Amino acid sequence: MSKKTEKTARALLERCGQTYAEQAGIRLKNTPGPLYQVLVLAHLLSARIRSDIAVDAARALFDAGTRDPRRMRDATWQQRVDALGVGGYRRYDERTATQLGDGARLLLDRYGGDLRRLRGDNVTERLREYPGIGPMGVDIFLREVQAVWPEYAPYIDRKAQDGAERVGLPRSPRSLGGLVGDDDVTRLTAGLVRVSLDKGLAEDVRELAGR
Repeated sequence: MSKKTEKTARALLERCGQTYAEQAGIRLKNTPGPLYQVLVLAHLLSARIRSDIAVDAARALFDAGTRDPRRMRDATWQQRVDALGVGGYRRYDERTATQLGDGARLLLDRYGGDLRRLRGDNVTERLREYPGIGPMGVDIFLREVQAVWPEYAPYIDRKAQDGAERVGLPRSPRSLGGLVGDDDVTRLTAGLVRVSLDKGLAEDVRELAGR
């Protein structure tokens, strides 16, 4: 590991190492509530909409009380639409409100509302049973929960690898995971995704690393 690589990793954590769960106000723990909130966030982030709008919409849903699948299921469709609207998530609000209700029912019926029950070899397929969660949503969810589901770490998908290449870091998940301690892999991955989406941010990281 070169000093330049180490400096870039540190700069990435410093400049944009906030996870999306942290940004949405989720206190991530390996318990049903926070895991469900990350799944909702992954659902919103996987749409073709700005990430800050998706995060704001997740916060609005949680502020409206729909922080677990039972409350999400019991909320009316209009209540879910209204909460998404508060967060500015208007382009897909009606379809998403339906998917959130259907997904909450599925999680309650199949897993008792506890996402820990779907951990295992078929986690990708099981996550994709949730309405609105496709391959991108699976990647987002596993990137964010790898700190509490360490068997999937380092979970560094193609989007994060693209970010690594943009700031001059290796693409290999093993190499990237070795740049930081276990507690910081999720933050590093989030930072990599952020720079993959923002050339200006990538330039900031490069400049910070060069100081």
